[in-house]
Amino acid sequence: MTLAYVTTPFIGLVDTAVVGQLGSAALIGGLAAGAIVFDVVFSTFNSLRSATTGLIAQAFGRGDELEQRLVFVRAALLAAFIGIVIAALSPFISLIGQRFMGAEPAVNVALDQYVRIRCLSAPFALMNYAILGYVLGRGEGFLGLTLQLVLNCVNIALSIFLGLHLGWGVAGVAWGTFTAELVAMFTGLAVLSVRFRLMPPINWQKLRDLVAVRAMLALNGDIMVRSFCLLTAFALFAREGASLGTVTLAANAVLMHLFMISSFFLDGFATAAEQLAGRAIGARARKPLLQAIRLTAIWGFALAILCAAFFLLFGKPVIEAMTTARDVQSEAIRYLPWAALTAISGVLAFQMDGVFIGATWSRDMRNMMLLSLAAFLVCLWLLPSRFGNSGLWAALHVFLLFRGFTLLRILRARLPSIHPSSG
Repeated sequence: MTLAYVTTPFIGLVDTAVVGQLGSAALIGGLAAGAIVFDVVFSTFNSLRSATTGLIAQAFGRGDELEQRLVFVRAALLAAFIGIVIAALSPFISLIGQRFMGAEPAVNVALDQYVRIRCLSAPFALMNYAILGYVLGRGEGFLGLTLQLVLNCVNIALSIFLGLHLGWGVAGVAWGTFTAELVAMFTGLAVLSVRFRLMPPINWQKLRDLVAVRAMLALNGDIMVRSFCLLTAFALFAREGASLGTVTLAANAVLMHLFMISSFFLDGFATAAEQLAGRAIGARARKPLLQAIRLTAIWGFALAILCAAFFLLFGKPVIEAMTTARDVQSEAIRYLPWAALTAISGVLAFQMDGVFIGATWSRDMRNMMLLSLAAFLVCLWLLPSRFGNSGLWAALHVFLLFRGFTLLRILRARLPSIHPSSG
């Protein structure tokens, strides 16, 4: 799954490169702004993937094949419903995005075009979340990688063909992604339909079990709140950086890409923690749970240290490749250590998120995220005014560390409730 997640940033790079060949700053800005609007909407519903993974992993740990299928069907129906609503509301989503971004008319035209087309793919994209949640919950990482590669490779190929070769520009990039989501959905459903055909039919009465449906909705709701808090923290970080000057804003934007690259690597271990912890919780097996926590922590920290070391050693040429503005380069290199070390300060937060999602302890995760956001706001109020951009980055590190250690404390309180077992 680390390999699968690492392919994702290439989509944005290719899309920007395709539109960039058209030589219009307005089109590039419209694509970037549209991607931000769309990502905010879809990041909100990424909870569908996480919640499905946790519930499937627990049913897998209990050996309950029927419940795994029921969870998937419920998630698929919820994905279809939410996706249709998003598609229907695409004009309003586009309008809100335009007003929020406050860009010039030419940028808004491109933004509107991109968002409307991408929103039409919402039912397929959210269905892919449900499919991926089912696959990852069962620990089928290679199948998950395959499905993500299908999605990303088709996306990249069609974006180049439609956007550049046919000259459709922003619309071609959006339609390329639309088609890729559709192809990935049918590929995933084809794989699962072959598997489900060999199993006994679903009990439709159990599918409508209100207790199970409410549990899924509550889990999704808690993870959505957590995602909102995360987006809020990053938005406030960017806004505070803007108040420190245009050069600092641009430098922080470059440095945040380093953090995001590290996060794609760490997400793979967070996904492993979801599946392994969920399986152990479902089986009421304490020893495998402790093994999963220990192994994902060791590998996660090892990878985080490697990421930090790489950017500390080679961050300067990476920054110089990302921007040619000398003042931005100088500012980014000055604060490079702060960005490089986010992998280490954030790894526990990633791992604990995975454990808590797999265990479906979503209320604890939501509450600790709210507490961490409060701590971040306090640091944001105190530190940048005294220490400038160093204080801003320090506030981000406090936010990441607070998330990890508060969840770790809750985990220690939760462990005694897991009956000891050899698994």
